[in-house]
Amino acid sequence: MAREFWEGKAVLVTGGGGFIASHLIEALVEYGARVRAFVRYNSRGDPGLLSLIHPEALSQVEIIAGNLGDSQAVINAVDGMQYVFHLGALISIPYSYLHPQEVIEINITGTLNVLMAARQLGVERVIHTSSSEVYGSALFVPIGEDHPLQGQSPYSASKIGADKIAESFYCAFDLPVVTLRPFNTYGPRQSVRAVIPSIILQVLTQEVIYLGNLDAQRDFTYVSDTVEGFLKVAETPGIEGEIFNLGSGVEVSIRELASEIMALIGEEKPICIDPQRLRPKKSEVNRLLADNRRAKERLGWQPRVSLQQGLMCTITWMHKHHDHYRSNRYQV
Repeated sequence: MAREFWEGKAVLVTGGGGFIASHLIEALVEYGARVRAFVRYNSRGDPGLLSLIHPEALSQVEIIAGNLGDSQAVINAVDGMQYVFHLGALISIPYSYLHPQEVIEINITGTLNVLMAARQLGVERVIHTSSSEVYGSALFVPIGEDHPLQGQSPYSASKIGADKIAESFYCAFDLPVVTLRPFNTYGPRQSVRAVIPSIILQVLTQEVIYLGNLDAQRDFTYVSDTVEGFLKVAETPGIEGEIFNLGSGVEVSIRELASEIMALIGEEKPICIDPQRLRPKKSEVNRLLADNRRAKERLGWQPRVSLQQGLMCTITWMHKHHDHYRSNRYQV
């Protein structure tokens, strides 16, 4: 269905220079959409990870630089668009401990600006990106969309706020918005701020692997599966106002993950706990495991790439693009 649906559609992707967004933009271009990417302005004219997509695909993307906190910049970006994928956000949890005000302003006010522009300009559908972090440490598993929301970090609190504003615009103004909650997405191009590329890079370049909480359990989804979920939530009729988890439904501890990566690379190295990688005790999310039944039943979505397959693809990409990663230093 995807190719026929997207042919000629005018689509905005906020946070266009980010990891998931860059893969989503590639898919949209492939399917014939007219894509505009809203990226955060910098004086280098750097479009972020869009610089790593195929040049032919990149040449078909209209790139607009600005800031989500600037309402007029957002209006200009949304103008003329039929669909808006709102992925723009400050996503680092450690960064949110250091700069909570900036994270809250961008993630909440930025989302408000997108929703207001979409309402003003008559967008056909807004796909709002949430996060599994809004659930906090699981009170029960698997985690369904009705799990209580717990603001255990400034980042998760900012995403809860953004989710509720999106909900309010659907309820108060009939804005056609759907919310996606991806669990831990991984794959090529991802920053070493995230745990999988961090482990891979350390195994490839260091004698000792430094990690945080080894017992934390996560539900990892390969990026192509996450992108398919974004596309399906835009294509599926009659789901406005709903929330969908995107997760594999399989959990793995960080300890097990590190062992699997070392086995795939063929290296066995000691692991040390790095205190700076540990979250404050009450802020740690110990367990995330998605209940993805709603996405399967309502969207016809299901993950296709196993963790081992996805890890091998990511390892292979990082081998080929070693120069993309400048440092093994811990990044917030």
